[in-house]
Amino acid sequence: MMNVLPHSSFIIYHSSFPIPTMNQHTIQQPVTIKGIGLHTGHEVTMTFHPAEAGHGVKFQRIDLAEKPFIKADVSQVVSTLRGTTIQQGEAHVSTVEHALAALFGMGIDNVLIEIDGPEVPILDGSAAPFVKVLEQAGFSEQPDEREFLEITEPIRYFDESTGAELVAVPGDHFQVTTMIDFNSKILGQQYASLARVEDFVKEIAPCRTFVFLHELEYLVDHNLIKGGDLSNAIVIVDRLMNQDELDALAKKLNKPSVKIDKEGILNTIELFYNNEPARHKLLDVLGDLALVGKPIKGKIVATKPGHTANVEFAKLLKKALLEQRRLKGVPKYDPNAEPVYNTMEVAKYLPHRYPFLLVDKIIEISDNHVVGVKNVTFNEAFFQGHFPGNPVFPGVLQLEALAQAGGILALSKVGDPGNWDTYFVKIDGVKFKHRVSPGDTLILKMELTAPIRRGLVQMHGTAYVGNKVVSEGELTAQIVKRIEKQEEVAEIVA
Repeated sequence: MMNVLPHSSFIIYHSSFPIPTMNQHTIQQPVTIKGIGLHTGHEVTMTFHPAEAGHGVKFQRIDLAEKPFIKADVSQVVSTLRGTTIQQGEAHVSTVEHALAALFGMGIDNVLIEIDGPEVPILDGSAAPFVKVLEQAGFSEQPDEREFLEITEPIRYFDESTGAELVAVPGDHFQVTTMIDFNSKILGQQYASLARVEDFVKEIAPCRTFVFLHELEYLVDHNLIKGGDLSNAIVIVDRLMNQDELDALAKKLNKPSVKIDKEGILNTIELFYNNEPARHKLLDVLGDLALVGKPIKGKIVATKPGHTANVEFAKLLKKALLEQRRLKGVPKYDPNAEPVYNTMEVAKYLPHRYPFLLVDKIIEISDNHVVGVKNVTFNEAFFQGHFPGNPVFPGVLQLEALAQAGGILALSKVGDPGNWDTYFVKIDGVKFKHRVSPGDTLILKMELTAPIRRGLVQMHGTAYVGNKVVSEGELTAQIVKRIEKQEEVAEIVA
């Protein structure tokens, strides 16, 4: 366990960070930190433990009977009032943002955090104490590669009621800029930037949370910051106070006295940076975006950010991450490349002919997947009767095209494919997501979801136009020899 840094200490660490590498990282050994929860006023002990690759960041409430786990994920956020709170089942942990910012800024992907209370300790109001213990734990590189959220097009969140706006734009590495404006003559408009995440420890981690005097008085009077004192926040004076009022406030905060310095900061602390409040807002953005669950490649610009806006923006980024995962398997189609099977070779596998042969060529095939191409033209026979004047490639024919591509994968497993057919016996979970029109090139991907047994083939099919998924579903087929009696085939189809 470490001693918490005094708020007057400015820390600079010089160590190697895992960030530049592409592999996941955890810590080498457990480390413990203790402190007071800002809102509860209770002492809390947190222990960071190494975790296996792919584990991510999870909290465990070891003070509760079942010792439940809470995943640090934006889907688990239940409150953004005076901090970010995550919950799973009945167990919750609040004020998670500073600890998560430390992990995110130091490139630590996998860790288990045991905590014996409902709130992460506030310590000095920054991420610096967490950085220090994690430095002491050491870093351990893991064999698995990192998965990044790559920003490929602008993503924007805007809150009309507060003016908060967060935007993500493409970039080859992670960058953040924050701009704040509280209409305060003392604080003024400020901005802060983190051009390289490697600079987090020096430039952002030590920057403390801040509060306006009118907010502090309200919170103290309503017993909402039981663990708060002048060592874990910068207090910005936004109204004049006489000495009697200052003495009364000092008594509430269990301090012998407080005073206003010439720069409008309550007590005698000095700012680490002139724009320390803006830098702390950037720290909060990092902590909340850590709830996306993956490091980010792209530039973030946050105007008047707050926990509510940060979390809503993180939800948009998480949605983009999930969509990116879905599209990660999008086949790369090069029309100049020689196909694996051309149209005439496809016809050797399939019994279909005009106007029902819906695979023009096969561009990939392996033991467990196949990729085919269907060029959709206005000359298709069905366009004469299917929405004439507004031609749309029928969804059922998209499935048929997928089925035919899957048939080639299935028949590639038999010795004489020309004497076998595939009959589809079940289709599940089909979704049609975008229209397909004349002129589109339909990419048909079929993947085995289980080994072929007794001629039964289970596949997941996805049809793409460009990078868009236009349809998908689970298809099951039976491989049948052509010379079998028709009633046997009918029985299989039934």
